[in-house]
Amino acid sequence: MTEEEILTLLKKVKDGNLDIDEAVGQLKQLPFEDLGYAKVDHHREIRTGYPEVIFCPGKTIEQIRGIIERLLVMGTNIMASRAEKSIYEAIKDMAENMEYYPEARTIFIQQKEIPKSKSRVLVVTGGTSDIPVAEEAVVTAEKLGCTVERLYDVGVAGIHRLLANKYRLDDVQVIIAVAGMEGALPSVIGGLTDKPVIAVPTSIGYGANFGGLAALLAMLNSCASGVGVVNIDNGFGAGFLAATIIRQIELNNS
Repeated sequence: MTEEEILTLLKKVKDGNLDIDEAVGQLKQLPFEDLGYAKVDHHREIRTGYPEVIFCPGKTIEQIRGIIERLLVMGTNIMASRAEKSIYEAIKDMAENMEYYPEARTIFIQQKEIPKSKSRVLVVTGGTSDIPVAEEAVVTAEKLGCTVERLYDVGVAGIHRLLANKYRLDDVQVIIAVAGMEGALPSVIGGLTDKPVIAVPTSIGYGANFGGLAALLAMLNSCASGVGVVNIDNGFGAGFLAATIIRQIELNNS
């Protein structure tokens, strides 16, 4: 429930169009709803601008269904991350408009309009193998209202591919750079543009890559200014951060 929806609720009570007990029933679930195995945070959208997202790994199908059921009642948009197709198949009966993005492993149910930003996010990958993590960032940012573009397979092993697209780096407001192996891509991009760069290390690489640790450390040690780093394979975190930055840009320009 957003601040605007709370004001609408109170106005209905004031005008006599809503019973006080019914209004109290809606408001008492506002901060969070205790399901025993989860405390569903209905207040998060008011605090942060975005509703709670369900992280699927470690949860049973029954728990995921229970959380979604309560979010459906509240009328919020619903996103579930790291959802394997088997999870989607088990819960797709809950909403006719449930969408599943297999490469991003993301489930989404839209119950409210998503205003699209004028500002843009560019998601860049070093290689094709990084695309699943990049797609998680893309879907997350798009479902949080961002206008997103893709630029895939332009890693430093063939840096001319990136340089041929430099104009695209200059034409957006936020860049998400996704790379494994040695993780050099964000540093290169950071040295070519004045835009904020969100670096995402992936677990793609050979043995000494240590499951993405080498790329993570390289990105943390970047000598390029304006590069921030999220955790290994954390496309969701990158997409969410990009949406937060874009939201502030839009608010400041409104």
